[in-house]
Amino acid sequence: MGRLVALSLLGIALALLGERLLALRNRLKASREVESVDLPNCHLIKGIEAGADDIDILPNGLAFLSVGLKCPGLHSFSPDKPGGILMMDLKKENPRALELRISRGFNLASFNPHGISTFIDNDDTVYLFVVNHPEFKNTVEIFKFEEEENSLLHLKTIKHELLPSVNDIIAVGPAHFYATNDHYFSDPFLKYLETYLNLHWANVVYYSPNEVKVVAEGFDAANGINISPDKKYIYVADILAHEIHVLEKHPNMNLTQLKVLKLDTLVDNLSIDPSSGDILVGCHPNGQKLFIYDPNNPPSSEVLRIQNILSEKPTVTTVYANNGSVLQGSSVASVYDRKLLIGTLYHRALYCEL
Repeated sequence: MGRLVALSLLGIALALLGERLLALRNRLKASREVESVDLPNCHLIKGIEAGADDIDILPNGLAFLSVGLKCPGLHSFSPDKPGGILMMDLKKENPRALELRISRGFNLASFNPHGISTFIDNDDTVYLFVVNHPEFKNTVEIFKFEEEENSLLHLKTIKHELLPSVNDIIAVGPAHFYATNDHYFSDPFLKYLETYLNLHWANVVYYSPNEVKVVAEGFDAANGINISPDKKYIYVADILAHEIHVLEKHPNMNLTQLKVLKLDTLVDNLSIDPSSGDILVGCHPNGQKLFIYDPNNPPSSEVLRIQNILSEKPTVTTVYANNGSVLQGSSVASVYDRKLLIGTLYHRALYCEL
């Protein structure tokens, strides 16, 4: 009798594990392939060989790119080189990517930049916020951009218990931001377990020098975050749920969910087209290829444009798609004056003239 009970329990456990594995494959879109959607006048950006995970562009056309991200369990083409911040002047005819110098006293050797965001103060001071994972820990770094010197002055390192697994950030003040936690836990094994069990414990946190609080929760894996041009709404990408959440921002900085847009791809970082307010999304059509790297069958890339997201039926258009032969693992797409930058999690980056 005891053996029968033990066998029954083992069978139930194996069935549950199998069901979770199948569910994870579905969340990763493990069987999905894409047909190419090419753009004219594109070329790979020289000097980017190991990823440009996030991109933010100032109103004057200066683009910041966070490069060299390393994450446990993910492939890296440059595992021993620290990350950095590059800049491109998109007003120039043939813009080049130049690495910005960072002030002394900041630990460059362990710099591992992830999501980034800029904020322009009333006195025109430009602040760059960077999610950083030194030694795979979680911090937010605030820099002042010094344009004449092409450099970043490090101002502050932020650590907080409510920021255990920060992915992306949107600045809303000189020391104020919303940030996504893609996991509830910081421990790598617990992160994996959380993802496998599909716990939906990821969240969005509001940070200011006077108050830190969770303002939205219940995400599978909260990833990219951005704000509408009128500053009334926060957009959050839930990468494993294939969703973009529209959240209304209140005067006390709390958020309430307004709507959810479901897509057929893994949505990563979100950018706003300044000329139209459209959302550009860097996507992973097949997440399994992203996490189990095979150079003979590399991860594909996809960029979507979402128009009128607040309407009953937003328009979703594929701007670019590639099977990995040119660009592997697109994570972000940002546009300025008909110039498009597409970054990747750990591969190259693309510059296109639209």
